[in-house]
Parts: sequence; C-alpha cells; structure tokens
Amino acid sequence: MKKSALVICLILLMVFLSCCANNNVENSSQINSQNSNTILTIKDYFNYVSNTKYVYEGQGNEYASYTVFVDYIDNNRVQIRTNNGGTELVNVLENKNGVLAVVLSRGECYYRENLTGSPIENEEILLKEPLVKGTEWTLSDNRKRYISNVNIDITTPMGKYKAIEVTTEGNQDKTLDYYAKNIGLIKSVFVSGDNEISSTLIKIQSNTPLIQNIKFYYPNVFEDKIYFTNKQISFNTNDITKIIIENAFKDLTNEKFGKVLSTNAKIKSLYLNKDNKVYIDFTKELISEMNAGSGYESMILQSITNTLGQYYGVDKVYLTVEGSEYSSGHILMNKGEFFTVNLQNCFELK
Repeated sequence: MKKSALVICLILLMVFLSCCANNNVENSSQINSQNSNTILTIKDYFNYVSNTKYVYEGQGNEYASYTVFVDYIDNNRVQIRTNNGGTELVNVLENKNGVLAVVLSRGECYYRENLTGSPIENEEILLKEPLVKGTEWTLSDNRKRYISNVNIDITTPMGKYKAIEVTTEGNQDKTLDYYAKNIGLIKSVFVSGDNEISSTLIKIQSNTPLIQNIKFYYPNVFEDKIYFTNKQISFNTNDITKIIIENAFKDLTNEKFGKVLSTNAKIKSLYLNKDNKVYIDFTKELISEMNAGSGYESMILQSITNTLGQYYGVDKVYLTVEGSEYSSGHILMNKGEFFTVNLQNCFELK
C-alpha cells in the first residue's frame, strides 16, 4: 500500500526514534530525576529489550498512533519494526562512538529478515553525546537537530518524567522528541504552522512476540489442487525466519494437505535479494526424501514458490539444493532460472 509523501514523512519523523525500554518497566511511573554531576550516555536512554511491544497513541493524524516491536538485537545494533496501521517500517539503529543513528531503513517491509549486519545506508544521527543542552548537528538534508533541554517535565499515561528534549528544525516545521532515562522515547511532537501532531508512549508490553499472518500453500495431488491456509506465526526477537517458516511448512493442520517438506529436509538459507527475488536453498533431503511423481513434485515446488513469493511480496523465487540448481528425475532448472508465483488452481481451505 503506497502512502502519500506527507504520511511517509510523518512516519520517518515519528518512528526513526522509536526505541525500547529496559527490564525495569515496573518503575516507569515514578518521576525520573537527573543528577547534574552524573555524566549520562546514550545507553542510559536506549536499553533495548527482547520480545517487547511499545504502544504509542497519536493525536492530530490517523497515522500518528503506532506500535514498535524489536525484531533483532545484535551487539550495538537493534532492528525495530513499526506499524502505524497503514504500513510497516523497519529501521536498524546503531549506538557507536557516542552517536545513535538510523543506519538502514526499509519502508513497507512486511517480511521479517535480519538486516542488522547490512552496510550503512543514508545514516541519520538521532542523538549525539555529550547529552547536554546545546549539542547540535546537521542532517544530510540540511535540517538542524540539537539538544534543546535536558531536564524538562513531561507527563504521559506511563507517568511523569524528567526528559531530554531534542529539536529538529526544518524550513517551515519542527519536531520535538522527548527521551526519559531507562525508558527511551516517550513523546514526539511535529509542529507545522498551526498544525500539531503528537505520538505518546502509553503502554509497554513485555514477553510479547510479533504475530504475522502468513499464507501457506500445500499440494493435494488427489484433487489436482493446491490449497492455502492463513497461519498465525509467532516470532520472538532474534528468531531465525527460515527455521520458523520450515517448521510451519511441516505442520500439516488438515488431512487435505500433502507434504511440502519431509522430516529431514531443511532450509539452509532464505533471503530477499536486491534484484527483488527470493533466494532459498534446501538440503539434499528436499529431493531425496520427496518420493513424488512429476505432478506432485511440480505442486510441491509451486506451493513453496507461492508461499515465499507472497510473504516477501515478489513474484519470482530462485530455488536451489545444496547451492546448485534444482535437478531431479522430473524437473531440471537451468542456471539463473526462477520459479514464478502462480495462483491458478489454488483454493483457500475453509
């Protein structure tokens, strides 16, 4: 779903700074004071927690309300997923050398893939030490961002806080972001003329997995049909997507479903490539334990292609076995040849 430039701009302004609370959330309702003799660092404000959902309530725009989930944590990088009800945005944040920055961003990213090891793309500095009033920096689009206050009182449904205020100045607008110690971002306010849009943290939910509805396809050789069903798949922080997908394929929830993967068949690698095609590599058991005629084999491969193609939002899947092109007694794929999503003769199992 494509959004207007205004909505995308709002998401970037409100979400890039979305972050996580620490394990001590039960104390979040207390007033957080700062000792002027204590040197605070970015880590004091950004302590990311696995399997935690952050809920922000918006005012002034339908997309100002959103939720944040932590996809991956890897050393000094964190991948967060933001859903504002209209689209999902994935950002990788890095805390390094006294600078917190967005180092990678993916809009309309409905699939789950670990991007924390990816190279830096269009770095945007969110916060910079020292965390004192007057620290400032210039963004790549020439907007000025600076710490405008370090001890401002902010009241939210989560409690009262002494917060750091960070101001971002545009040509005709500005954004105020407020950070509380041991909590992170508690409020953002976007101001343009007489218009004001705000997002405020209202809830932190611990031990909460990411739930995705994924359409899985299965062959039925006796009816010469491919059936699909929507499965609710749970992802905890740092779960490996290929393993979750593999296990879900093997979970046959209806007698009309034929096997897609045998017991010992495993997914060795799975990712969306820059050419906008899904690449998946299986162990040799995909073929050696398939025990299928040509018709059934074709339906198995189409089921895999349809499932992954739709999950990643593409129409081509490059399927290999042990790193080589797919080759069985019935089907031989040439180097660089892709399987294509085909939803004909596919029926929802209700």
